[in-house]
Amino acid sequence: MPTSIRLAPETEQRLDFLASSTGRTKAYYLRQIIDNGLSDLEDYYLAAEVLERVRKGRETVHSSADVRKDLGLDD
Repeated sequence: MPTSIRLAPETEQRLDFLASSTGRTKAYYLRQIIDNGLSDLEDYYLAAEVLERVRKGRETVHSSADVRKDLGLDD
């Protein structure tokens, strides 16, 4: 799906320099940035949703002691 974005001039210059210095395309680096950044954003926002449910008492929480006991890790 084609998508377009506007970059700040200094960001565009940095991207141009990186692409020309490494022989890769700007599109390659943009895909890398989006893939890595999207993973980070998913991790952050999904974790924030769980934290909100915990704070509201709508998410089950287990202590590390209970988990160790349930897994038979404590003697």
